[in-house]
Amino acid sequence: MDALDQVGPRLRAARKDRGWTLDDLATRAGMSPSTLSRLEAGKRQASLELLLPLTRQLGIRIDDLLPEAPADPRVHRAVQRREGMVIAPLTLDHSPVQTYKVTFPAAAQAPEPRVHDGYEWLYVLSGRLRLALDDHEHIIERGEAAEFDTRLPHSLSATAEGPAEVLSIFSASGERMHTHGAP
Repeated sequence: MDALDQVGPRLRAARKDRGWTLDDLATRAGMSPSTLSRLEAGKRQASLELLLPLTRQLGIRIDDLLPEAPADPRVHRAVQRREGMVIAPLTLDHSPVQTYKVTFPAAAQAPEPRVHDGYEWLYVLSGRLRLALDDHEHIIERGEAAEFDTRLPHSLSATAEGPAEVLSIFSASGERMHTHGAP
């Protein structure tokens, strides 16, 4: 649907939101109900001469009758490097959950476990991931997934055999801790 094709239906919706009839708005805007009806139905081309009195009476801007430009869906966030990890954001800043592709360097042993509010879901893309969780060590292989409550003592690292690439999805509090480090 073309942007101009949406003017009529949006105008009708704004009128109905106020509980006004065609006659109510047409009288207030100084035009005939048939002109307003044709405008709302898309059978009359919208002009400034028609739209200005209508939008004034409705208390809206002409821009409100046009659709917003589509937002760019691509994620343009900087890759972070911390403690040998490469952390690539895969979601926008304002997403309800945060998703990252994390590359862990090879490590002979697991780092010290941490505890914090949150929840984490992960999927191993390549390599092997060591998940130390609540005094148990789990090796998560390529193609496997895990989820856990981050209030349990936990740490993540690749094994000594080589790096591991992981997709990690965090709740908001888990994201702050894992991508920005300990307070």
